[in-house]
Amino acid sequence: MSAGCKPSRDLATTSRPPRKERCAFAKHDPDVFDLRRLPQPVDELIRRMNPWWQGKPGKVLPAFRRWAFAKAEKGLLEGLTPITVVRGPRQVGKSTIQDQLINHFIEEKGINPTCILKVQFDELDQLTNLDLPLQTIASWFESRILGCTFNEAAHAGKPVYLFLDEVQNLPDWAPELKNLVDTITVRVLVTGSSALRIEAGRDSLAGRISTVELGPLLLREVASLALGANIEPLLPNNGIEALTRKETWSQLQSHGLAHARARDLAFARWSLRGGYPRAQERGDVAWPQVADDLIETVVNRAIQHDLRQGESGRKRDETLLKEVFRLACRYTGQSPGQMVFVDDIKSSLGANIGWQRISAYLRFLESAMLLRLIQPLELRLKRKRGAPKICVCDHGLRAAWLQEVVPLDAAGLEQAPHLCDIAGRIAESAAGYFLSGIPHLDVAHSPARGSEREVDFVLTVGDRRVPIEIKYQKRIDGHNDTRGLRAFIEKSAYNAPFGVLVTLDDNARVDDPRIVCVSLSSLLLLR
Repeated sequence: MSAGCKPSRDLATTSRPPRKERCAFAKHDPDVFDLRRLPQPVDELIRRMNPWWQGKPGKVLPAFRRWAFAKAEKGLLEGLTPITVVRGPRQVGKSTIQDQLINHFIEEKGINPTCILKVQFDELDQLTNLDLPLQTIASWFESRILGCTFNEAAHAGKPVYLFLDEVQNLPDWAPELKNLVDTITVRVLVTGSSALRIEAGRDSLAGRISTVELGPLLLREVASLALGANIEPLLPNNGIEALTRKETWSQLQSHGLAHARARDLAFARWSLRGGYPRAQERGDVAWPQVADDLIETVVNRAIQHDLRQGESGRKRDETLLKEVFRLACRYTGQSPGQMVFVDDIKSSLGANIGWQRISAYLRFLESAMLLRLIQPLELRLKRKRGAPKICVCDHGLRAAWLQEVVPLDAAGLEQAPHLCDIAGRIAESAAGYFLSGIPHLDVAHSPARGSEREVDFVLTVGDRRVPIEIKYQKRIDGHNDTRGLRAFIEKSAYNAPFGVLVTLDDNARVDDPRIVCVSLSSLLLLR
């Protein structure tokens, strides 16, 4: 154990520790060694969250590590900012990544356990009711566990790592965290399921925070988790410039074909159960039970907890939130106009609720990362016209909420041809959510405007654009099914030399050399 990071001999003692147990390089007797106290229930709670301080193991963790594990580790150890945020919808594995990193730091990196503090703020009134909870807990940790200040530990080459789960539940979490990282040397990992609350803290934390967005399992993660197959992503980190080159998309289809067996098996599993980790981990559990679990732990928890408080403490209407989410699931992959929502809600709830309120609730659901609202393309002085396209985070979640299972793989659709149209909408939603999750990539959709045809998605990188059309059907008409793409490509103002046609399988062919065909299963291997 480093001399710069020694805990007191008896962590539970209330007496002043012997001088030899203090930081070896402390030049005086600072206030930190006055053994600051927390209320006993809080003291016990935090110790229980950090069993490694007493040399005890944490909870049993899955061996599988999600892609964000490596990115979060890099951010913690050598990132440009002191704070790394991993945000995403509930139950996608954010807290598991935190626990895996702690275990990795102690067992594989050799980091002193007493230099690691984890605090979970999810609905724990004992913590949230503290005055200045982050500052109070940090001072207690220095005094009771670390045995020296954060800065003294850092100067000794033993920096402290803070793991804060759902810290955005604290009213003033951002200013408190800003004060911490501005006055002490510390590395912080924050995980949260409310993008709205995290974004609200960005102004206070400008220049101090890097964000990793974590959604449901990627297709290659399904392949690894369920099949033990290793498929590398085609797109490198921070490599979105590659998307503006036609050969990248051709390579993507070849990449999918090179891993066709594992890709197709993983896609069939993903088609059946979606991308939530527990849905894929527990293949032995029947779908109805998995569906009930997803509804309770993801949707209900988000609506009843994350979104229940509005501005000025006003409570949001839980029934309306659930109905808006139901309609979002029903219209996933589409751009329903205002009156569609207004009329449907009037019919289902028997209430005259205006579009402004419905639109606000859609944004609340987006803030919980249960869906994305892909906005219409805006170019130069052209006004934005049209409704946003709704993309639900996971088709398995949609199937659970609507109690409507729709297969997306070719074999499943052959058995249920009457579901092909809705499968196309769900495929469009899946592609939109997937593409909009690529860091720094601007994704829009281009609605029909006058003589201009609709294009499902438009990627913008700098001043270049890539139009993408989803044609999720067995047979592709090379002329009719590419009209929107060709019209977009031929408009010089869009600066789009080629387009991408996303298809059901690998057999689609189009004679136009400006159009690349990529199956949805191959597209999902981009990341």
